[in-house]
Amino acid sequence: MCAAIMATKIPDAPKVGMVSLGCPKNLVDSERILTKLRSDGYQMSADYAGADVVLVNTCGFLDSAKEESLEAIGEAIKENGRVIVTGCMGDEADVIRAKFPQVLAVTGAHQYEQVVNAVHDASPPVPNAFVDLVPEGGLKLTPRHYSYLKISEGCNHRCSFCIIPSIRGDLVSRRIDAVLREAEKLVAAGTRELLVISQDTSAYGVDVRHEPRLWKGEEVRTHMTDLARALGQLRTAEGRAPWVRLHYVYPYPHVDHVVPLMADGLLTPYLDIPFQHAAPGVLKAMKRPANEAKVLDRIRKWRGICPDIAIRSSFVVGFPGETEADFQYLLDWLEEAQLDRVGAFRFEPVEGAAANDLPGAVPEEVKEERYQRIMEKTAAISAAKLAAKVGRVLPVIIDEVGEPDEEDGSIGATARSQADAPEIDGNVLLRDVSAGLKPGDMIDVVVEDADEHDLYGAPV
Repeated sequence: MCAAIMATKIPDAPKVGMVSLGCPKNLVDSERILTKLRSDGYQMSADYAGADVVLVNTCGFLDSAKEESLEAIGEAIKENGRVIVTGCMGDEADVIRAKFPQVLAVTGAHQYEQVVNAVHDASPPVPNAFVDLVPEGGLKLTPRHYSYLKISEGCNHRCSFCIIPSIRGDLVSRRIDAVLREAEKLVAAGTRELLVISQDTSAYGVDVRHEPRLWKGEEVRTHMTDLARALGQLRTAEGRAPWVRLHYVYPYPHVDHVVPLMADGLLTPYLDIPFQHAAPGVLKAMKRPANEAKVLDRIRKWRGICPDIAIRSSFVVGFPGETEADFQYLLDWLEEAQLDRVGAFRFEPVEGAAANDLPGAVPEEVKEERYQRIMEKTAAISAAKLAAKVGRVLPVIIDEVGEPDEEDGSIGATARSQADAPEIDGNVLLRDVSAGLKPGDMIDVVVEDADEHDLYGAPV
């Protein structure tokens, strides 16, 4: 006889009700919110009784509209009790909470992410591989084992060569609980390396005065150090800490506080700091902080705290007004700084950048000559630093596993050490790896050789 087939019961999805008031723009906002919630697996409820939570999208254009909004909130609380308020009246959260202290959350207009997060908190979605249109970790364009984690948009700096603020605006930080929730989902979905990105990671939370949010029952500030510490608590399904790598870190004073987290193993010992130059005159023309001597002292202190810290940076050569003396100053600074990874760029005018109007344009042939010199200098530094790792045992993450060799069956693999960010830094090229190795695996390897940019080795 055939064994009875056990049916898989699909769990009931939570239901959301919506009351949408005001103009067509509010209606579009409501549609966007419901579309996102539907993609997260929520069902829609046509009445109060069937809803697990009710959203009231308010209008605050006129006093009469505000009164109508308050009445709608009151009715939703009376009929259902679990109410989230959003829309134009969200800017008057104190008025709403004074009249209806029971509301679960209040968000402002266009704050789609905050509304969705509030719904997730009030009535968490039920993951279901059979019906979900989007996998737990979201749709990704990177390999499964590493993910970029964006924590903010925009930038408050006004560097003369940059037009990002005119494109993306001033700094707008994401809620820290939303960032941590996304990171947790990514790790649960198979991410083994989180790359924290923004326009200015060190400034995270400045725009919201580092407001605290609840995460796992504890308050965490919207601040780079709190974020780094919380990310360091995440664990993979195997109970292993994922690598957490910080990019685009301006050397603000509080950067000193994340280096001990690297020494403690909570953060990957890696800092991506866009220094851009070292000569004081060029930094002033760039409208960048001109404290290169102090930075050297801090780099020495960071290495004293965490000897394995890898520091990557990028530099612009041929900036308007850059003299040969300025460029030599940069080369001397690099010799002393001994940065692990360096990228260089020839200055190019970008439409809308203030630097275009600066005097002292550097001829193209001079830019090219300086570019070649800086790359030669940094390659030599890199080669020496990598050569010093020969003989050491290092943890690596596997990016790609090759096919068995036709003659002897040996298998090679491409991996990265903690000093190597994907796509921009070097690799650890491995020989004789096991057949069962796969991308995302973390193993220990012994370094056997090195060149200017890459390491070569074998599994321990």
